[in-house]
Amino acid sequence: MDNPKEARIVSSPNIFEGLPAPPRRGLTENDEQFIQDMNDLGLFVVDVFEMQFALPDVFYDAFLGGYLAMNNIVGEPSSDQIEAFKQALPGMIGSVLGGRDPVLSEMGPNQCHDITLYPEIGLAAGACEGYGILLDITDPASPVRVDEIADINFSYWHNATFNNDGSKVIFGDEWGGGTGPKCRDTDPAEWGANALFTIKDNALSFDTYYKIPSVSTVYENCVSHNGSMIPVPGRDIMVQAWYQGGISVFDWTDSNSPTEIAFFDRGPISSEELLVGGSWSAYWYNGHIYSSEIARGLDVLQLSPNPFLTQNEIDAANTVKLKYKNAQGQPMYKWPASFALAKAYVDQLDRDPEMSQEMIQQLRDGIYTAEMSGNMDVLMDLAGTVNANASGAHADKMNKLASTLQYLAQG
Repeated sequence: MDNPKEARIVSSPNIFEGLPAPPRRGLTENDEQFIQDMNDLGLFVVDVFEMQFALPDVFYDAFLGGYLAMNNIVGEPSSDQIEAFKQALPGMIGSVLGGRDPVLSEMGPNQCHDITLYPEIGLAAGACEGYGILLDITDPASPVRVDEIADINFSYWHNATFNNDGSKVIFGDEWGGGTGPKCRDTDPAEWGANALFTIKDNALSFDTYYKIPSVSTVYENCVSHNGSMIPVPGRDIMVQAWYQGGISVFDWTDSNSPTEIAFFDRGPISSEELLVGGSWSAYWYNGHIYSSEIARGLDVLQLSPNPFLTQNEIDAANTVKLKYKNAQGQPMYKWPASFALAKAYVDQLDRDPEMSQEMIQQLRDGIYTAEMSGNMDVLMDLAGTVNANASGAHADKMNKLASTLQYLAQG
């Protein structure tokens, strides 16, 4: 890409080679009831990759016209011809959405909805129809699939996000295609959710699922969608859009026990009918969260401190400055040494039951004194104390704190 005018395809690797068709789970009782309700209203429902759509008349008519022309049918079609068209319609829509007929269940995937590139760690994660795949991109021109995962609980692998050090990855399932209410109390918690994986030796190991804890109404389209990592140092925190389910900020530092720590929810567009809307994407960028709300415009948000997130952690996150953000290319966050960073680490150590309150208070007093007086010698002494006590489960956090204090002391 040094010369965009001469851009060309340099290779066409088959990252799907050898993948069989993934397992499919079938419809829920809610799905079956939805189809019946739509049929009672005279609407045609199509099932594509286990996503049910009530096809608007304008699209139904367009597909019908194309079918009649393709089959040289002139004039008013017969009932048999209409029935044949309805049988062919899912395949026609599947060809538009996914490049092939979804009824050919013996076929494996042939496309990815999203591929998230993380050049700093040499990996990419592909959300590819019925699979989540891990790619080695150390040679960008020749990516190699190193692992893949299928999950019967996933309808359509839609998006992927790594944590900052690349030791974990989240895949999202867009069950229902983003147009259905999939966060009701009757919907399985594993469906339309995120799946969390640990990465070790380029292999994916499943940990658990995460779905927003709130319950949406039947008038709110809701499912896992686009998001990004928030650069809170020492923690894996992500912000994510869930359509009319709102925006969820969750901590997955422990990938076996993800926890929501903040949210924003506008509520349903209508209390009488399902109107498609909500947050399509929620991305952190230089201290703000930008959410594209389909029906109601752009939301720009800031994090507020709460029992799960301190002001120091927010301030430290906001010291990270990106020149630009491409949601398909994940950046590695790096924190400059700052008093906010040091205080954020102390706040996190304070959550550790193994840490003594005497040590926590000593750290806070020392950092406060140095920040207020400008006496950096205090920080060097404090760094020595921290290094001497860096052991056990909190050793890594203590070492990071000591390094930050030393950088600050050296100016």
